[in-house]
Amino acid sequence: MASSVCTLLLLLFFCCFVCLYILPFADAANNVTYDSRSLIIDGQRKLLISAAIHYPRSVPAMWPGLVKTAKEGGVDVIETYVFWNGHEPSPGNYYFGGRYDLPKFVKIVQDAGMLMILRIGPFVAAEWNFGGIPVWLHYVPGTVFRTDNEPFKVENEYGFYEAAYGDGGKSYTQWAAKMALSQNTGVPWIMCQQWDAPDPVINTCNSFYCDDFKPRYPTMPKIWTENWPGWFKTFGGRDPHRPPEDVAYSVARFFQKGGSVHNYYMYHGGTNFGRTAGGPFITTSYDYDAPIDEYGLPRFPKWGHLKDLHRAIKLCERALLHNNPTLVHLGPKQEADVYEDQSGTCAAFIANLDDKDEKTVQFRNVSYTLPAWSVSILPDCKNVVFNTAKVGSQTSTIKMIPELLQPSIVQPNNDLKALDWEIFVEKAGIWGEADFTKNSFVDHINTTKDTTDYLWHTTRLYVDENEEFLKQGNKPTLLIESKGHALHAFVNGILQASASGNGTVSPFKFKSPVSLKAGKNDIAILCMTVGLQNAGSFYEWVGAGLTSVKLKGFKNGTMDLSDTTWTYKIGLEGEHLRLYDANASKNVSWTTVSEPPKNQPLTWYKAVVDAPPGDEPVALDMVHMGKGLAWLNGEQIGRYWPRKAPTNKCVKMCDYRGKFNPDKCNKGCGEPTQRWYHVPRSWFKPSGNVFVMFEEKGGDPTQISFSIRKLSALCAHVAEDHPSFVTNSLQKNKASLELKCPMNTHISSFKFASYGTPTGTCQSYAVGDCHDPDSTSIVEKLCLNKNKCIVELTKENFKMELCPGVMKKLAVEATCG
Repeated sequence: MASSVCTLLLLLFFCCFVCLYILPFADAANNVTYDSRSLIIDGQRKLLISAAIHYPRSVPAMWPGLVKTAKEGGVDVIETYVFWNGHEPSPGNYYFGGRYDLPKFVKIVQDAGMLMILRIGPFVAAEWNFGGIPVWLHYVPGTVFRTDNEPFKVENEYGFYEAAYGDGGKSYTQWAAKMALSQNTGVPWIMCQQWDAPDPVINTCNSFYCDDFKPRYPTMPKIWTENWPGWFKTFGGRDPHRPPEDVAYSVARFFQKGGSVHNYYMYHGGTNFGRTAGGPFITTSYDYDAPIDEYGLPRFPKWGHLKDLHRAIKLCERALLHNNPTLVHLGPKQEADVYEDQSGTCAAFIANLDDKDEKTVQFRNVSYTLPAWSVSILPDCKNVVFNTAKVGSQTSTIKMIPELLQPSIVQPNNDLKALDWEIFVEKAGIWGEADFTKNSFVDHINTTKDTTDYLWHTTRLYVDENEEFLKQGNKPTLLIESKGHALHAFVNGILQASASGNGTVSPFKFKSPVSLKAGKNDIAILCMTVGLQNAGSFYEWVGAGLTSVKLKGFKNGTMDLSDTTWTYKIGLEGEHLRLYDANASKNVSWTTVSEPPKNQPLTWYKAVVDAPPGDEPVALDMVHMGKGLAWLNGEQIGRYWPRKAPTNKCVKMCDYRGKFNPDKCNKGCGEPTQRWYHVPRSWFKPSGNVFVMFEEKGGDPTQISFSIRKLSALCAHVAEDHPSFVTNSLQKNKASLELKCPMNTHISSFKFASYGTPTGTCQSYAVGDCHDPDSTSIVEKLCLNKNKCIVELTKENFKMELCPGVMKKLAVEATCG
């Protein structure tokens, strides 16, 4: 399988635009067809639930666990893009190692007995730097991305942008489809967000909701390639969250209305290591509020709620895929879709589209009560086994536990100081030989070609000693305009001001008082990119960098420096010296310090540290630093920037009811958008780990710490009327509560347990007026010292005769050890 996949990949990698299905066995690839209801694999209709996990956004050591957790969550298929700029960083220089070992990732999926959707791209968007296209391609003569020109023939998610390219866009779409089909891969091709996809290429839906979507041709199945269970973050932006009730609602509605292939984008978002984040301003974290968090842990209750949903949908698979639905109106905003045949197979989805009120409906002479904005699933058209608004899954409370940087006991070699910080200070301005001079500004990206975030601009200014601002002790004002993304302004080696755009608007203007002296003044402006544009019409032409620099406050008026002579230097001296590489930097004169300098810009820091104890996920807490880049043992952790979000437009509690948008359920107002930065465990050695960072504007490195991501509380509650099932047999339909600790841990104690009418929420539960005094002993008997357990609400376990006429529930809080 692996060699077959590699061959297929290499044949198609640089010219394909759509999604490709690869099955667990290579010879099965010729047995995939479709009709109007579903994909057909080896002659069998399949209802498929897919999970997007991008291989370079995690590390190979995490891949088996991520795939395993997805499969345990009821997923059949793993989906990923292929990231061209990671595989061909320069023309003809191919790389399939480390995080980019795609054949290894595919083999892990195969070994798990799962299917794969390979979105070959190679334009991917995905909040990935330059949309996955290598920057060098932009400089191949005659190249225009995403239209009908000879050097560029690739695509993904083109429908929104096709019109901007006119006739070239239309002919390009037709060419791309014909090219793909000519490869004779033996599996269907799909075009995401492409309303004019030519037959037999299947057009698919990307959105928060796709129940109303219909493919272009009636002979094609209804496929949802991107259901967004959360959203991405930008530095300085708020933290968006999508409630699990709404995610489940959208999925249930899709299958209710005839969908057969559904993919979560993302199921595990992961990390934009190094400089792979796009945007611009996309954070290093790509957590996405996904069912599996950035660190590889299931996110409860979202992961568990969707697992229960998938199980309920799978119970309906035969009815859904072999029958046409009958729509039954049950009220103004209430409806049922019924799939049944003469053999007695029957499944129904009952939906309450009212986004405010609970409703009770009559369906086949039985009353069903549905919360607002919810779907109930009845695999036998009688028993409700799942309702999207009733979350019965456990809730986990996760904390980041600080762990101080510990000096390494064993030094990796004689050149590295285990007990001390070492520093290397960059010069503010040109280091070494200047790259060029110009009497104007240049485009930042065209100059660096994204080999670095950094570009120095320097000029010299003479100030007459008779200037009034010198006599009066005033300061002139520096006025700067930029196409983006960020900058630090230095005068005579001293940082005067920093400025940037944001994730909504990259260009910016700013003004700041600056200190000038009589005579010669050296002005140095360090401009930075923060990830390149990753989508849009003609996005490769979106530039960055300075457009205007002026000084206001001189006796002769405002001084325009834009057309003066500017001297340029690409990148940092530390980058040139490869200070992040322990082997390359051992010949560099680092300065050993007993106490690292604080609030000092343009400083490289190095320390040799031990790995944090334990095996839980690790992050780097950078809340006390300014902005920069970080590495461990030469591996790129990524950009750090604890830039704070605005203080408004956040919610304490999110109402899942009604249509979701990325700004509906924001959190984190007034807090750093990203404080913690994932450092994979596999990057650590037991000791002698070389930690390096470059700080642009200043911070307090003594406050840096590792943080251990730990489960601090495990809670669950379930009511007697909660739709639940403990086996696939509908005869055993009963309410139950499931608890599960992280891998290699077990339920060690219970802080709370009450069957009756408990009140409160996780970590603040309290016993209500009705309470079974044996609650704690019952759950301890069933769960203690187990990794997972199920507690059924039955008379064998609890005193169900307590408090007659009262709806009772079980609430527990446990710890894992």
